[in-house]
Amino acid sequence: MMRITLSALGLLAAGPVLAEPPQVVVDTPVTASLVQQVMGDLGQVQVLLPRGASAHHHQMRPSDARGLQDAGLLVWTGPELTPWLDRAASSVGGDVAQLRLLDVPGTHVRGYDDGHDHDHDHDHDHDHDHAHGGVDPHAWLDPDNAQAWVAAIAATLERADPDNATAYRQNAAAAAEEIRRLDEDLRAQLQPHAGATFVVFHDAYGYFTEHFGLQPAIAVSLGDASTPSAARLKEIRARITDGHAICAFPEYGSDPKLVQAVTEGSSIRAGSELMPEGGDLEPGPQLYGQILAQMAGTISDCLSE
Repeated sequence: MMRITLSALGLLAAGPVLAEPPQVVVDTPVTASLVQQVMGDLGQVQVLLPRGASAHHHQMRPSDARGLQDAGLLVWTGPELTPWLDRAASSVGGDVAQLRLLDVPGTHVRGYDDGHDHDHDHDHDHDHDHAHGGVDPHAWLDPDNAQAWVAAIAATLERADPDNATAYRQNAAAAAEEIRRLDEDLRAQLQPHAGATFVVFHDAYGYFTEHFGLQPAIAVSLGDASTPSAARLKEIRARITDGHAICAFPEYGSDPKLVQAVTEGSSIRAGSELMPEGGDLEPGPQLYGQILAQMAGTISDCLSE
């Protein structure tokens, strides 16, 4: 990916003192990956969510709140993913510029259960346990959204720091091209498995399966925090049998016993762990691509056996 420094742009020449790039705070390592790609060497983002923590149930520390108050820009997915950030984001008022990625024009936003598209100016549903019909916030799993987001991140940084506008635009273009190439590779990898049915821990993969032309995954739990009832487990077992599901995938940070409970006694294969939010992958600019590649590889590896 293109790395553009101040010196490379000739911005250290004698002349007026340039404005500093804004201090950027983000919600999750996924968002940090995209923002860091656009910022390049011009700044280092502050991530509120620790590596491997649940995006839905984190609690901000006092130091996080202070960092947010001192920031020039907050980039976050939206309260659908991180309800714990909603109040803090509202409290900073107009002192901190904000970019909510789910509200970026051109973002493909889908709902739980019905799978129907929602306009990007949707009403925010704060039920992070994924109530029926709520907005699915895992929109980064659609690479088209990530391409729209890096452009929006660049435009937002340009407004805050016009002296480095060229760097932001070029970095965003390079990031979008890298995402596009990865998208092509993963489509080719997953295409042979378009008709296969598989099981996942919770309903977080609709953007991924829809974008890559896969069958909708059978989710054991509707919400990442809810324990499925005995009736739901029975229903899922029936769907696994009726749909001739091939593989079942546990999820990072979740109890694998729930997936095992619905597959016990069947011939379904046990896949490796999926990490839609990055899990224990190394944070940094490369994280976004690694999440998609790891997910595609894990799914195709199991379905290919």
